[in-house]
Amino acid sequence: MPIYLIVVSCVLVHAGFAGAKVALPLHALQLGVDPFSVGVMMALLALCPMLIALYVGRLVDRLGPRVPMQFGSIGVAVALLVPFFFPGVIALIVMALAVGTAFQFFFVPTQGITGALGGPEHRARNYSLLAIGFSIASFLGPLIAGFSIDYLGYRQAYVMLAAPALAAVVLLWFKGGLLPKAAVTAGDKAQKTSSFDLLRIGRLRDAIVASGLISIAWDLYLFYFPIYGNSIGLSASVIGMVISTFALAVFAIRVALPSLARRWTEFEILLYAIGFAGLVFVLFPFLQNPFLLAAASFLLGLGCGVGQPMSMSLIYGLSPAGRASEGAGLRVTFNHFTHLVVPIAFGGIGTLFGFAPVFVSCSAILIGGSWYGHINERRSARRAS
Repeated sequence: MPIYLIVVSCVLVHAGFAGAKVALPLHALQLGVDPFSVGVMMALLALCPMLIALYVGRLVDRLGPRVPMQFGSIGVAVALLVPFFFPGVIALIVMALAVGTAFQFFFVPTQGITGALGGPEHRARNYSLLAIGFSIASFLGPLIAGFSIDYLGYRQAYVMLAAPALAAVVLLWFKGGLLPKAAVTAGDKAQKTSSFDLLRIGRLRDAIVASGLISIAWDLYLFYFPIYGNSIGLSASVIGMVISTFALAVFAIRVALPSLARRWTEFEILLYAIGFAGLVFVLFPFLQNPFLLAAASFLLGLGCGVGQPMSMSLIYGLSPAGRASEGAGLRVTFNHFTHLVVPIAFGGIGTLFGFAPVFVSCSAILIGGSWYGHINERRSARRAS
């Protein structure tokens, strides 16, 4: 079935991308780069994707997903090999720009087409399966990166991370014909307006904002925890294992999502998750034991794990016909704005003031966003009644 092809290819490509997010800051620190500059390098992962996500979404609606997904898989594999062939800080900068850009040609299509497989009655299940695939990759990527760095070295670690993406290239080459065709016909193209007009749809805009808040939490953890772990003397493999407990929790909560969805609406789940993640962030600066850090990471993963499937499902359902991938691209654009800002802003805060203000300020943003969202939901409910 096409959904399983998409999920397996997501596991393979995203494992390399997730591992790169661990290897890049650790490698940069090993080369003597300061935390603020590491934050700038991590922000480069999001710079080009932020600018091209809407274009990729429209491209997928016009051409179908197969070619963009193949291009993205090849690009991720090639980008990950750059530090192997050209050691040094410049190679890390090139890799950050290239791997983030290439990944969008894979990532946006998977979000835009998953909801169309099997009809509306299968949409929630399909997005849950896709999200589980991403969580498996988020578990494997840091493990591959951490153990490869400790036992093989940084350069060889990038080869290990590129291997799954190359496997996805082969899989999509032979089985890509199972993927859906283009969603837009020739007559539809003339009716298109600016992608940002989609923000006039109030509920769609709310879903994108909620997705962005979850993205802030996710980004800060993946960016800053390796720096914090390195500062308290944790090895790369231990850091990788702690981050993998985060991914394990993401997997667990996504398996449980159908049960949660029977009790609360999708927006309610998102808002509760944002507030819970904000509360957990306060714990990190007070912990140094790797087992306690792993426990806190697991709790944070429970909060962050619901964001992607809930927002993807909402955005697909709220986007106009023929513009699902464009709606997904708009979500990715806003999320990548947070990917760009979070490492630079919080890297600067950490450099100037230390680790505690980084985690506490992020906690305040998330709790405030959850509180405001609940107020908005109550107002909407009163207007509807």
